[in-house]
Amino acid sequence: MSHEDAAPTRRRSLRALGAVAIATTLTVVPATAASAGGHGHGHGGKSDPCARQANDTYAEVLKCVTLDGVLDHLKVLQKIADKNNDPYYPGTRAAGTKGYADSVKYVSGLLRKAGYKVTLDPFEFTFNFPAVLEQITPAAADYETAAFTGSPAGDVTGRVVPVDINLTGDRANTSGCEATDFAGLDFSGPADIALVQRGTCNFVVKAQLAQAAGAEAVVIFNQGNDPTREGVVVGTLGEDHGVTVPVVGASFANGASLASAGSTAHVQVIPSETRTDYNVIAELPGKNRNNVVMAGSHLDSVTEGPGINDNGSGSAAILETALTLAKSKPQNTLRFAWWGAEEEGLIGSAAYVAELSQAEKDKIALYLNYDMVGSPNYIFQVYDADQSSFPAPVVVPEGSTAIEDLFESYYTLKKQPYDDAEFSGRSDYQAFIEAGIPSGGLFTGAEVVKTEQQATIWGGTAGASFDPCYHQACDNIGNLDRKALEINSDLIAFAQLTYAFSTESVNGVKGRPVPGKPIKLPAPAGPQGTFNTGDGGDEHEHHPES
Repeated sequence: MSHEDAAPTRRRSLRALGAVAIATTLTVVPATAASAGGHGHGHGGKSDPCARQANDTYAEVLKCVTLDGVLDHLKVLQKIADKNNDPYYPGTRAAGTKGYADSVKYVSGLLRKAGYKVTLDPFEFTFNFPAVLEQITPAAADYETAAFTGSPAGDVTGRVVPVDINLTGDRANTSGCEATDFAGLDFSGPADIALVQRGTCNFVVKAQLAQAAGAEAVVIFNQGNDPTREGVVVGTLGEDHGVTVPVVGASFANGASLASAGSTAHVQVIPSETRTDYNVIAELPGKNRNNVVMAGSHLDSVTEGPGINDNGSGSAAILETALTLAKSKPQNTLRFAWWGAEEEGLIGSAAYVAELSQAEKDKIALYLNYDMVGSPNYIFQVYDADQSSFPAPVVVPEGSTAIEDLFESYYTLKKQPYDDAEFSGRSDYQAFIEAGIPSGGLFTGAEVVKTEQQATIWGGTAGASFDPCYHQACDNIGNLDRKALEINSDLIAFAQLTYAFSTESVNGVKGRPVPGKPIKLPAPAGPQGTFNTGDGGDEHEHHPES
Protein backbone atom coordinates (compact mmCIF):
# COMPACT_ATOMS: atom_id res chain seq x y z
CA MET A 1 0.00 0.00 0.00
CA SER A 2 1.33 3.38 -0.99
CA HIS A 3 0.94 6.49 1.11
CA GLU A 4 2.10 10.08 0.88
CA ASP A 5 4.13 9.61 4.06
CA ALA A 6 7.16 7.36 3.72
CA ALA A 7 6.28 3.81 4.61
CA PRO A 8 8.74 1.23 5.97
CA THR A 9 9.39 -1.88 3.93
CA ARG A 10 7.68 -4.15 6.42
CA ARG A 11 4.77 -3.98 8.84
CA ARG A 12 5.17 -4.60 12.53
CA SER A 13 2.66 -6.12 14.93
CA LEU A 14 1.46 -4.39 18.08
CA ARG A 15 3.47 -6.83 20.18
CA ALA A 16 6.67 -5.80 18.37
CA LEU A 17 5.95 -2.12 18.81
CA GLY A 18 5.29 -2.45 22.54
CA ALA A 19 3.26 -0.01 24.55
CA VAL A 20 0.31 2.04 23.33
CA ALA A 21 -1.27 4.78 25.44
CA ILE A 22 -4.85 4.81 26.66
CA ALA A 23 -6.79 6.37 29.51
CA THR A 24 -7.17 4.50 32.78
CA THR A 25 -10.83 4.97 33.50
CA LEU A 26 -14.09 4.48 31.66
CA THR A 27 -16.80 6.83 32.89
CA VAL A 28 -20.40 6.60 31.79
CA VAL A 29 -22.33 9.86 31.74
CA PRO A 30 -26.04 10.23 31.05
CA ALA A 31 -27.16 11.24 27.57
CA THR A 32 -30.21 13.05 26.37
CA ALA A 33 -32.52 11.21 23.99
CA ALA A 34 -31.83 11.71 20.31
CA SER A 35 -34.80 12.89 18.34
CA ALA A 36 -36.42 10.84 15.61
CA GLY A 37 -35.95 13.79 13.31
CA GLY A 38 -32.25 13.08 13.09
CA HIS A 39 -30.87 16.22 14.73
CA GLY A 40 -30.11 15.03 18.24
CA HIS A 41 -26.90 13.63 19.63
CA GLY A 42 -26.44 11.47 22.68
CA HIS A 43 -24.58 14.34 24.40
CA GLY A 44 -26.25 17.41 25.80
CA GLY A 45 -26.23 20.94 24.40
CA LYS A 46 -23.64 23.66 24.57
CA SER A 47 -23.31 23.32 28.35
CA ASP A 48 -22.06 19.76 27.94
CA PRO A 49 -18.25 19.65 27.76
CA CYS A 50 -18.47 16.73 25.33
CA ALA A 51 -20.16 19.05 22.82
CA ARG A 52 -17.53 21.79 23.25
CA GLN A 53 -14.19 20.05 23.49
CA ALA A 54 -12.10 18.45 20.75
CA ASN A 55 -12.38 14.93 22.25
CA ASP A 56 -8.93 13.91 21.10
CA THR A 57 -7.69 12.12 24.23
CA TYR A 58 -8.61 8.67 25.43
CA ALA A 59 -10.00 10.08 28.66
CA GLU A 60 -12.31 12.48 26.81
CA VAL A 61 -13.47 10.01 24.16
CA LEU A 62 -14.12 7.14 26.55
CA LYS A 63 -16.07 9.47 28.82
CA CYS A 64 -18.13 10.97 26.02
CA VAL A 65 -18.96 7.76 24.11
CA THR A 66 -21.59 6.43 26.49
CA LEU A 67 -23.93 3.50 26.64
CA ASP A 68 -26.82 5.94 26.98
CA GLY A 69 -25.74 7.74 23.82
CA VAL A 70 -25.55 4.48 21.86
CA LEU A 71 -28.93 3.39 23.21
CA ASP A 72 -30.46 6.71 22.16
CA HIS A 73 -29.56 5.94 18.55
CA LEU A 74 -30.92 2.43 18.85
CA LYS A 75 -34.20 3.72 20.22
CA VAL A 76 -34.53 5.96 17.17
CA LEU A 77 -33.80 3.03 14.85
CA GLN A 78 -36.52 1.05 16.65
CA LYS A 79 -39.00 3.91 16.14
CA ILE A 80 -38.06 4.08 12.48
CA ALA A 81 -38.77 0.37 12.08
CA ASP A 82 -42.05 0.70 13.98
CA LYS A 83 -43.21 3.47 11.66
CA ASN A 84 -42.29 1.59 8.50
CA ASN A 85 -45.62 0.50 6.98
CA ASP A 86 -44.14 -1.12 3.88
CA PRO A 87 -46.84 -3.39 2.39
CA TYR A 88 -44.46 -6.35 2.24
CA TYR A 89 -41.93 -5.78 5.05
CA PRO A 90 -43.52 -3.58 7.74
CA GLY A 91 -41.72 -3.06 11.02
CA THR A 92 -38.26 -3.46 9.48
CA ARG A 93 -35.33 -1.42 8.23
CA ALA A 94 -34.60 -3.69 5.28
CA ALA A 95 -32.89 -2.25 2.21
CA GLY A 96 -35.41 -1.00 -0.31
CA THR A 97 -37.99 -0.03 2.33
CA LYS A 98 -38.92 3.27 3.97
CA GLY A 99 -37.39 1.89 7.17
CA TYR A 100 -33.98 1.82 5.56
CA ALA A 101 -34.45 5.19 3.85
CA ASP A 102 -35.34 6.79 7.18
CA SER A 103 -32.33 5.12 8.84
CA VAL A 104 -30.10 6.68 6.17
CA LYS A 105 -31.73 10.07 6.75
CA TYR A 106 -31.23 9.84 10.52
CA VAL A 107 -27.57 8.86 10.38
CA SER A 108 -26.60 11.25 7.58
CA GLY A 109 -28.46 14.14 9.20
CA LEU A 110 -26.56 13.84 12.47
CA LEU A 111 -23.24 13.53 10.70
CA ARG A 112 -23.81 16.57 8.48
CA LYS A 113 -24.80 18.66 11.46
CA ALA A 114 -21.64 17.53 13.25
CA GLY A 115 -19.52 18.78 10.35
CA TYR A 116 -18.66 15.63 8.45
CA LYS A 117 -18.48 15.52 4.67
CA VAL A 118 -21.33 13.09 4.00
CA THR A 119 -21.85 11.20 0.75
CA LEU A 120 -24.86 9.06 -0.07
CA ASP A 121 -23.26 6.37 -2.21
CA PRO A 122 -25.82 4.72 -4.56
CA PHE A 123 -25.90 1.06 -5.53
CA GLU A 124 -28.40 -1.18 -7.27
CA PHE A 125 -29.66 -4.47 -5.86
CA THR A 126 -32.36 -7.03 -6.44
CA PHE A 127 -35.36 -6.45 -4.20
CA ASN A 128 -37.18 -9.70 -3.51
CA PHE A 129 -40.80 -9.78 -2.41
CA PRO A 130 -42.03 -12.25 0.19
CA ALA A 131 -43.00 -15.67 -1.12
CA VAL A 132 -46.22 -17.53 -0.32
CA LEU A 133 -46.65 -21.16 0.76
CA GLU A 134 -50.20 -22.17 1.73
CA GLN A 135 -51.64 -25.61 2.27
CA ILE A 136 -55.24 -25.85 1.07
CA THR A 137 -56.20 -29.47 1.80
CA PRO A 138 -56.61 -31.63 3.80
CA ALA A 139 -56.24 -28.72 6.28
CA ALA A 140 -55.76 -25.03 5.51
CA ALA A 141 -52.52 -23.47 6.77
CA ASP A 142 -50.23 -20.57 5.91
CA TYR A 143 -46.56 -21.55 6.27
CA GLU A 144 -43.42 -19.51 6.78
CA THR A 145 -41.34 -19.61 3.62
CA ALA A 146 -39.01 -17.72 1.32
CA ALA A 147 -37.96 -18.03 -2.28
CA PHE A 148 -34.59 -19.57 -3.03
CA THR A 149 -32.10 -17.08 -4.39
CA GLY A 150 -32.40 -17.18 -8.15
CA SER A 151 -35.90 -18.64 -8.10
CA PRO A 152 -38.06 -17.67 -11.08
CA ALA A 153 -41.42 -16.05 -10.42
CA GLY A 154 -44.59 -18.06 -10.54
CA ASP A 155 -48.05 -18.56 -9.05
CA VAL A 156 -49.08 -22.22 -8.79
CA THR A 157 -52.00 -23.93 -7.05
CA GLY A 158 -52.12 -27.69 -7.36
CA ARG A 159 -51.43 -31.17 -6.05
CA VAL A 160 -48.44 -31.81 -3.79
CA VAL A 161 -46.35 -34.76 -4.96
CA PRO A 162 -43.83 -36.05 -2.33
CA VAL A 163 -40.57 -37.26 -3.90
CA ASP A 164 -38.68 -40.07 -2.11
CA ILE A 165 -38.89 -38.38 1.30
CA ASN A 166 -38.04 -39.90 4.69
CA LEU A 167 -39.95 -38.56 7.72
CA THR A 168 -38.78 -41.10 10.31
CA GLY A 169 -35.62 -42.42 11.92
CA ASP A 170 -32.44 -40.69 10.85
CA ARG A 171 -34.34 -39.09 7.94
CA ALA A 172 -31.46 -39.84 5.61
CA ASN A 173 -32.57 -39.42 2.02
CA THR A 174 -31.66 -38.75 -1.57
CA SER A 175 -34.97 -37.00 -2.20
CA GLY A 176 -34.98 -35.46 -5.67
CA CYS A 177 -31.29 -36.19 -6.26
CA GLU A 178 -31.77 -38.79 -8.98
CA ALA A 179 -34.09 -38.97 -11.98
CA THR A 180 -35.26 -42.38 -10.73
CA ASP A 181 -36.73 -40.67 -7.63
CA PHE A 182 -39.43 -39.27 -9.89
CA ALA A 183 -40.15 -42.54 -11.75
CA GLY A 184 -43.76 -43.61 -11.33
CA LEU A 185 -44.87 -40.29 -9.82
CA ASP A 186 -47.77 -38.55 -11.52
CA PHE A 187 -46.85 -35.05 -12.71
CA SER A 188 -49.39 -35.09 -15.52
CA GLY A 189 -51.87 -32.73 -13.87
CA PRO A 190 -52.32 -29.10 -14.88
CA ALA A 191 -50.43 -27.92 -11.79
CA ASP A 192 -48.19 -30.14 -9.68
CA ILE A 193 -45.91 -29.13 -6.82
CA ALA A 194 -42.90 -31.37 -6.17
CA LEU A 195 -42.16 -31.78 -2.45
CA VAL A 196 -38.51 -32.70 -1.90
CA GLN A 197 -36.49 -33.02 1.26
CA ARG A 198 -33.14 -31.45 2.06
CA GLY A 199 -30.26 -33.91 1.94
CA THR A 200 -27.41 -35.46 -0.08
CA CYS A 201 -27.33 -33.24 -3.19
CA ASN A 202 -27.39 -29.53 -3.97
CA PHE A 203 -30.69 -27.69 -3.98
CA VAL A 204 -30.39 -26.82 -7.66
CA VAL A 205 -30.17 -30.50 -8.61
CA LYS A 206 -33.46 -31.22 -6.85
CA ALA A 207 -35.13 -28.28 -8.59
CA GLN A 208 -33.76 -29.19 -12.02
CA LEU A 209 -34.87 -32.82 -11.80
CA ALA A 210 -38.32 -31.88 -10.46
CA GLN A 211 -38.82 -29.50 -13.36
CA ALA A 212 -37.65 -32.15 -15.83
CA ALA A 213 -40.24 -34.56 -14.38
CA GLY A 214 -43.02 -32.06 -15.07
CA ALA A 215 -43.46 -30.15 -11.79
CA GLU A 216 -44.78 -26.59 -12.08
CA ALA A 217 -43.36 -25.60 -8.65
CA VAL A 218 -40.90 -27.03 -6.10
CA VAL A 219 -40.99 -26.96 -2.30
CA ILE A 220 -37.75 -27.97 -0.56
CA PHE A 221 -38.27 -28.70 3.14
CA ASN A 222 -35.64 -29.16 5.81
CA GLN A 223 -34.26 -32.58 6.60
CA GLY A 224 -35.23 -32.74 10.28
CA ASN A 225 -32.35 -34.98 11.30
CA ASP A 226 -31.05 -32.62 14.01
CA PRO A 227 -32.14 -29.33 15.64
CA THR A 228 -30.18 -27.23 13.14
CA ARG A 229 -32.21 -28.75 10.29
CA GLU A 230 -35.71 -28.26 11.64
CA GLY A 231 -36.54 -24.69 10.61
CA VAL A 232 -37.28 -23.16 7.23
CA VAL A 233 -34.50 -23.92 4.77
CA VAL A 234 -33.67 -21.31 2.15
CA GLY A 235 -30.66 -21.49 -0.14
CA THR A 236 -29.56 -20.47 -3.59
CA LEU A 237 -29.93 -22.05 -7.00
CA GLY A 238 -26.69 -20.49 -8.20
CA GLU A 239 -25.95 -19.04 -11.60
CA ASP A 240 -27.22 -20.30 -14.98
CA HIS A 241 -29.33 -22.97 -13.31
CA GLY A 242 -31.90 -23.34 -16.06
CA VAL A 243 -34.81 -23.64 -13.61
CA THR A 244 -37.98 -21.91 -14.83
CA VAL A 245 -40.44 -22.85 -12.05
CA PRO A 246 -40.76 -21.21 -8.60
CA VAL A 247 -38.73 -22.80 -5.77
CA VAL A 248 -39.48 -22.08 -2.11
CA GLY A 249 -38.37 -23.45 1.26
CA ALA A 250 -40.20 -24.95 4.24
CA SER A 251 -39.49 -26.31 7.71
CA PHE A 252 -39.38 -30.04 8.37
CA ALA A 253 -42.68 -29.98 10.27
CA ASN A 254 -44.46 -28.07 7.51
CA GLY A 255 -42.98 -30.36 4.89
CA ALA A 256 -44.35 -33.34 6.78
CA SER A 257 -47.80 -31.72 6.80
CA LEU A 258 -47.59 -31.02 3.07
CA ALA A 259 -46.78 -34.70 2.51
CA SER A 260 -50.22 -35.74 3.81
CA ALA A 261 -52.44 -37.78 1.49
CA GLY A 262 -54.64 -35.57 -0.70
CA SER A 263 -52.51 -32.47 -0.04
CA THR A 264 -52.92 -29.41 -2.26
CA ALA A 265 -51.08 -26.14 -1.91
CA HIS A 266 -50.46 -22.67 -3.27
CA VAL A 267 -46.94 -21.42 -4.08
CA GLN A 268 -46.26 -17.85 -5.19
CA VAL A 269 -43.02 -16.04 -6.00
CA ILE A 270 -43.49 -12.43 -7.12
CA PRO A 271 -41.05 -11.12 -9.75
CA SER A 272 -38.15 -9.26 -8.15
CA GLU A 273 -37.29 -5.61 -8.85
CA THR A 274 -34.06 -3.74 -9.33
CA ARG A 275 -33.95 -0.93 -6.77
CA THR A 276 -31.42 1.73 -5.83
CA ASP A 277 -30.37 2.39 -2.25
CA TYR A 278 -27.50 4.13 -0.52
CA ASN A 279 -24.47 3.63 1.70
CA VAL A 280 -23.76 6.52 4.07
CA ILE A 281 -20.10 7.59 3.90
CA ALA A 282 -18.83 10.25 6.32
CA GLU A 283 -15.31 11.66 6.26
CA LEU A 284 -13.29 13.86 8.60
CA PRO A 285 -10.05 15.02 6.93
CA GLY A 286 -6.82 14.49 8.83
CA LYS A 287 -3.40 16.00 8.42
CA ASN A 288 -2.55 13.01 6.22
CA ARG A 289 -5.21 12.81 3.52
CA ASN A 290 -3.55 9.72 2.03
CA ASN A 291 -3.84 7.51 5.11
CA VAL A 292 -7.51 6.73 5.70
CA VAL A 293 -8.84 4.89 8.77
CA MET A 294 -12.19 3.29 7.98
CA ALA A 295 -14.83 1.78 10.25
CA GLY A 296 -18.11 0.36 9.01
CA SER A 297 -21.32 -1.39 10.01
CA HIS A 298 -24.30 -2.46 7.96
CA LEU A 299 -27.32 -0.28 8.58
CA ASP A 300 -29.99 -2.51 7.06
CA SER A 301 -32.02 -5.15 8.89
CA VAL A 302 -33.37 -8.41 7.57
CA THR A 303 -36.92 -8.42 6.24
CA GLU A 304 -38.15 -10.27 9.33
CA GLY A 305 -37.60 -7.56 11.93
CA PRO A 306 -36.13 -4.22 13.05
CA GLY A 307 -32.54 -5.46 13.32
CA ILE A 308 -31.53 -3.74 16.54
CA ASN A 309 -28.67 -6.08 17.45
CA ASP A 310 -28.12 -7.09 13.80
CA ASN A 311 -26.93 -4.55 13.07
CA GLY A 312 -28.25 -1.51 14.84
CA SER A 313 -25.68 -2.26 17.56
CA GLY A 314 -22.64 -1.76 15.35
CA SER A 315 -24.26 1.13 13.47
CA ALA A 316 -25.12 3.01 16.67
CA ALA A 317 -21.70 2.42 18.22
CA ILE A 318 -19.78 3.84 15.26
CA LEU A 319 -22.28 6.70 14.95
CA GLU A 320 -21.69 7.72 18.57
CA THR A 321 -17.94 7.39 18.00
CA ALA A 322 -18.05 9.53 14.87
CA LEU A 323 -20.09 12.26 16.54
CA THR A 324 -17.73 12.32 19.51
CA LEU A 325 -14.69 12.69 17.24
CA ALA A 326 -16.27 15.35 15.02
CA LYS A 327 -14.25 18.23 16.50
CA SER A 328 -10.98 16.35 16.80
CA LYS A 329 -7.97 17.14 14.62
CA PRO A 330 -6.76 13.67 13.67
CA GLN A 331 -3.41 12.88 12.12
CA ASN A 332 -5.06 10.45 9.71
CA THR A 333 -8.28 10.92 7.78
CA LEU A 334 -11.30 9.24 9.39
CA ARG A 335 -13.96 7.63 7.25
CA PHE A 336 -17.08 5.95 8.59
CA ALA A 337 -19.48 3.83 6.54
CA TRP A 338 -23.00 2.57 7.09
CA TRP A 339 -23.61 -0.13 4.50
CA GLY A 340 -26.84 -1.06 2.75
CA ALA A 341 -28.12 -4.46 1.61
CA GLU A 342 -25.60 -6.45 3.62
CA GLU A 343 -28.39 -8.89 4.38
CA GLU A 344 -28.94 -9.35 0.63
CA GLY A 345 -25.35 -10.50 0.13
CA LEU A 346 -22.87 -7.75 1.19
CA ILE A 347 -24.05 -5.68 -1.75
CA GLY A 348 -23.50 -2.10 -0.57
CA SER A 349 -19.95 -2.58 0.68
CA ALA A 350 -18.95 -4.64 -2.36
CA ALA A 351 -20.29 -1.95 -4.68
CA TYR A 352 -18.39 0.75 -2.78
CA VAL A 353 -15.02 -1.00 -2.96
CA ALA A 354 -15.57 -1.97 -6.59
CA GLU A 355 -16.02 1.66 -7.61
CA LEU A 356 -12.77 2.81 -5.95
CA SER A 357 -9.71 3.30 -8.09
CA GLN A 358 -6.57 1.43 -7.08
CA ALA A 359 -5.12 4.72 -5.88
CA GLU A 360 -8.12 5.24 -3.61
CA LYS A 361 -7.88 1.67 -2.28
CA ASP A 362 -4.21 2.23 -1.52
CA LYS A 363 -5.09 5.20 0.67
CA ILE A 364 -7.18 3.03 3.02
CA ALA A 365 -4.82 2.06 5.85
CA LEU A 366 -7.27 -0.33 7.45
CA TYR A 367 -10.91 -1.27 7.73
CA LEU A 368 -12.68 -2.10 11.01
CA ASN A 369 -15.97 -4.03 10.81
CA TYR A 370 -18.61 -4.09 13.55
CA ASP A 371 -21.46 -6.52 12.85
CA MET A 372 -23.42 -7.50 15.99
CA VAL A 373 -21.64 -6.16 19.08
CA GLY A 374 -24.41 -6.39 21.71
CA SER A 375 -25.85 -9.92 21.49
CA PRO A 376 -28.11 -10.70 24.47
CA ASN A 377 -26.39 -14.02 25.28
CA TYR A 378 -23.01 -12.69 24.19
CA ILE A 379 -19.43 -13.76 24.20
CA PHE A 380 -16.65 -11.37 23.19
CA GLN A 381 -14.98 -12.38 19.92
CA VAL A 382 -12.26 -10.90 17.72
CA TYR A 383 -11.67 -11.76 14.06
CA ASP A 384 -8.86 -14.33 14.11
CA ALA A 385 -6.40 -12.66 11.74
CA ASP A 386 -3.37 -14.56 13.06
CA GLN A 387 -5.27 -17.85 12.58
CA SER A 388 -4.29 -19.02 16.05
CA SER A 389 -7.61 -20.87 16.39
CA PHE A 390 -8.99 -21.32 12.87
CA PRO A 391 -7.36 -21.54 9.44
CA ALA A 392 -8.86 -18.67 7.45
CA PRO A 393 -10.75 -19.62 4.27
CA VAL A 394 -9.59 -16.32 2.75
CA VAL A 395 -6.26 -14.56 2.28
CA VAL A 396 -5.64 -12.42 5.38
CA PRO A 397 -4.10 -9.07 4.38
CA GLU A 398 -0.79 -8.20 5.98
CA GLY A 399 -1.31 -5.89 8.95
CA SER A 400 -4.60 -7.47 10.06
CA THR A 401 -2.91 -9.27 12.95
CA ALA A 402 -1.94 -5.94 14.51
CA ILE A 403 -5.62 -4.96 14.55
CA GLU A 404 -6.52 -8.23 16.26
CA ASP A 405 -3.78 -7.59 18.82
CA LEU A 406 -5.13 -4.12 19.60
CA PHE A 407 -8.65 -5.41 20.24
CA GLU A 408 -7.37 -8.30 22.35
CA SER A 409 -5.05 -6.10 24.41
CA TYR A 410 -7.96 -3.81 25.23
CA TYR A 411 -10.10 -6.73 26.41
CA THR A 412 -7.11 -7.93 28.46
CA LEU A 413 -6.69 -4.48 30.01
CA LYS A 414 -10.35 -4.50 31.02
CA LYS A 415 -10.05 -8.08 32.34
CA GLN A 416 -12.60 -9.31 29.84
CA PRO A 417 -12.07 -12.83 28.47
CA TYR A 418 -12.44 -13.17 24.72
CA ASP A 419 -12.34 -15.80 22.01
CA ASP A 420 -11.52 -15.97 18.33
CA ALA A 421 -14.03 -15.77 15.49
CA GLU A 422 -12.96 -17.17 12.16
CA PHE A 423 -11.49 -14.56 9.81
CA SER A 424 -14.01 -15.59 7.18
CA GLY A 425 -15.05 -12.55 5.15
CA ARG A 426 -18.70 -13.28 5.91
CA SER A 427 -19.56 -9.66 6.58
CA ASP A 428 -18.81 -6.29 5.01
CA TYR A 429 -15.06 -6.63 5.38
CA GLN A 430 -15.04 -9.20 2.56
CA ALA A 431 -14.55 -6.67 -0.24
CA PHE A 432 -11.81 -4.91 1.73
CA ILE A 433 -9.76 -8.04 2.39
CA GLU A 434 -10.18 -9.07 -1.24
CA ALA A 435 -8.63 -5.68 -2.10
CA GLY A 436 -5.71 -6.44 0.23
CA ILE A 437 -6.73 -3.89 2.88
CA PRO A 438 -5.84 -4.85 6.49
CA SER A 439 -9.05 -5.56 8.38
CA GLY A 440 -10.40 -6.63 11.74
CA GLY A 441 -13.55 -6.61 13.76
CA LEU A 442 -15.62 -7.59 16.76
CA PHE A 443 -18.51 -10.04 17.07
CA THR A 444 -20.71 -11.15 19.97
CA GLY A 445 -22.42 -14.13 18.32
CA ALA A 446 -25.48 -15.00 16.26
CA GLU A 447 -27.38 -18.31 16.01
CA VAL A 448 -24.72 -20.62 17.45
CA VAL A 449 -25.69 -22.18 20.78
CA LYS A 450 -23.71 -21.19 23.89
CA THR A 451 -21.97 -24.06 25.64
CA GLU A 452 -21.75 -24.73 29.36
CA GLN A 453 -18.07 -23.75 29.24
CA GLN A 454 -18.91 -20.44 27.57
CA ALA A 455 -21.68 -19.71 30.08
CA THR A 456 -19.17 -20.28 32.89
CA ILE A 457 -16.76 -17.77 31.34
CA TRP A 458 -19.12 -15.05 30.08
CA GLY A 459 -22.35 -15.76 31.95
CA GLY A 460 -25.65 -16.03 30.15
CA THR A 461 -27.62 -19.15 29.25
CA ALA A 462 -26.04 -22.38 28.08
CA GLY A 463 -28.11 -24.21 25.49
CA ALA A 464 -29.46 -20.95 24.02
CA SER A 465 -28.14 -19.10 20.97
CA PHE A 466 -25.83 -16.14 21.45
CA ASP A 467 -28.67 -14.16 19.87
CA PRO A 468 -31.95 -16.10 20.23
CA CYS A 469 -33.69 -13.44 18.11
CA TYR A 470 -31.17 -13.54 15.28
CA HIS A 471 -32.94 -12.64 11.99
CA GLN A 472 -36.34 -12.59 13.71
CA ALA A 473 -39.00 -10.03 14.55
CA CYS A 474 -37.91 -10.09 18.20
CA ASP A 475 -34.54 -8.48 17.35
CA ASN A 476 -35.84 -5.30 18.92
CA ILE A 477 -34.65 -2.76 21.48
CA GLY A 478 -34.91 -5.39 24.22
CA ASN A 479 -32.64 -7.79 22.35
CA LEU A 480 -29.32 -6.48 23.72
CA ASP A 481 -26.87 -7.06 26.52
CA ARG A 482 -25.92 -3.68 27.92
CA LYS A 483 -22.60 -4.79 29.36
CA ALA A 484 -21.47 -6.20 26.03
CA LEU A 485 -22.68 -3.13 24.17
CA GLU A 486 -20.98 -0.72 26.58
CA ILE A 487 -17.62 -2.49 26.58
CA ASN A 488 -17.61 -2.88 22.81
CA SER A 489 -18.69 0.73 22.23
CA ASP A 490 -15.75 1.85 24.36
CA LEU A 491 -13.43 -0.47 22.43
CA ILE A 492 -14.71 0.80 19.07
CA ALA A 493 -14.06 4.39 20.15
CA PHE A 494 -10.66 3.45 21.58
CA ALA A 495 -9.55 1.75 18.37
CA GLN A 496 -10.76 4.60 16.18
CA LEU A 497 -8.90 7.20 18.23
CA THR A 498 -5.74 5.08 18.31
CA TYR A 499 -5.65 4.74 14.54
CA ALA A 500 -6.72 8.34 14.05
CA PHE A 501 -3.25 9.29 15.25
CA SER A 502 -1.11 6.37 14.09
CA THR A 503 -1.49 3.29 11.92
CA GLU A 504 2.20 2.42 12.14
CA SER A 505 1.49 -0.97 13.74
CA VAL A 506 -0.74 -1.91 10.80
CA ASN A 507 0.78 -0.43 7.64
CA GLY A 508 4.02 1.17 8.80
CA VAL A 509 2.88 4.77 8.28
CA LYS A 510 4.15 6.84 11.17
CA GLY A 511 1.80 9.18 12.95
CA ARG A 512 2.04 10.70 16.39
CA PRO A 513 0.96 9.73 19.91
CA VAL A 514 -2.61 10.28 21.00
CA PRO A 515 -2.69 13.40 23.19
CA GLY A 516 -3.18 12.97 26.90
CA LYS A 517 -1.87 10.75 29.67
CA PRO A 518 -0.56 7.40 28.42
CA ILE A 519 -0.86 3.94 29.88
CA LYS A 520 0.68 0.74 28.61
CA LEU A 521 -1.52 -1.88 27.00
CA PRO A 522 -0.81 -5.42 28.20
CA ALA A 523 0.00 -8.19 25.78
CA PRO A 524 -3.14 -10.09 24.70
CA ALA A 525 -4.13 -12.73 27.23
CA GLY A 526 -5.04 -15.14 24.45
CA PRO A 527 -8.35 -16.59 23.29
CA GLN A 528 -10.35 -18.90 25.54
CA GLY A 529 -10.50 -21.60 22.87
CA THR A 530 -14.11 -22.60 23.53
CA PHE A 531 -15.11 -23.54 19.96
CA ASN A 532 -14.89 -27.02 18.51
CA THR A 533 -16.17 -25.93 15.10
CA GLY A 534 -14.17 -24.42 12.28
CA ASP A 535 -15.94 -21.08 12.21
CA GLY A 536 -15.65 -19.78 15.74
CA GLY A 537 -19.38 -19.33 15.98
CA ASP A 538 -19.46 -17.14 12.90
CA GLU A 539 -22.35 -18.72 11.04
CA HIS A 540 -24.25 -15.59 9.94
CA GLU A 541 -24.27 -16.15 6.19
CA HIS A 542 -26.46 -17.34 3.34
CA HIS A 543 -26.19 -21.07 2.65
CA PRO A 544 -25.95 -22.22 -1.01
CA GLU A 545 -25.35 -25.88 -0.34
CA SER A 546 -27.57 -28.88 0.24
